[in-house]
Amino acid sequence: MPVISIDGSPLIPGTSPVKIHYRDFGTGRPLIFLHGGWGYQVYPFDSQIEVFGERFRIVIPDRTGYGRSMRLETMPMDFHQRAAVETIRLIERLGIERPVLWGHSDGAVIAAMMALRWPDRLAGLILEAFHYYRFKPASREFFETMSGDPSGLGERVCSVLSTEHGEDYWQNLIINNGRAWLQLADESTDPKQDLYDGNLSSLGVPILFIYGSRDPRTEPGEIEAVRRELPQARFEILDGAGHSPHSSSSSAEGCNRVAADFLGSLCD
Repeated sequence: MPVISIDGSPLIPGTSPVKIHYRDFGTGRPLIFLHGGWGYQVYPFDSQIEVFGERFRIVIPDRTGYGRSMRLETMPMDFHQRAAVETIRLIERLGIERPVLWGHSDGAVIAAMMALRWPDRLAGLILEAFHYYRFKPASREFFETMSGDPSGLGERVCSVLSTEHGEDYWQNLIINNGRAWLQLADESTDPKQDLYDGNLSSLGVPILFIYGSRDPRTEPGEIEAVRRELPQARFEILDGAGHSPHSSSSSAEGCNRVAADFLGSLCD
């Protein structure tokens, strides 16, 4: 897996250079996948590499704190904004022009924040399992498990996390991610306060939202709130799918089909 250095990252201020590992597959128009809060391997992009690798150059970075990139001691509440800056610096360093971003979960938040700040630098967004609200009461117990006892996430998940991030580190990473989400909720000023400071409606790039109908991390009313903000965007809700339609064997084909249609529309 290749590694590249950027001058710095807001995720680890005062450190330079910052080394970021990334995966690089295929050729063609750039498609960058941004992983969620557990990292890449729990919800891998294997099916999409196979389907889209002949037409797209697929780049998958481990953002700072994850995988084989540099580690984090803490994760600030504004980690999404900081990761957005890191990712645009990575794109510049790689010399990639106007990629499509496919963000999953936390990665979808980061992708949207990038498009709000640098719309002319991006060709489009695929936002999967997108988070809109800061306060997510249906997920609070989940975040408390992450922040208090990551071993409660299940044997398979813990094994993958340990292998990807290191036995000596993975629990610290997951604890910090859970704490950051709890802090976002606890410091919100309104139950409906969003992660985008009320600016989501100003997104001007082409957008496809992909949700699983059974995603436990999607709050009641959250999709409808996003639709009100972005009525011009495309929404696909995959029946029976959970938090990661792209990596589930039962939903990956449908996910790829709607993504292929969207990506084709960008190439027309």
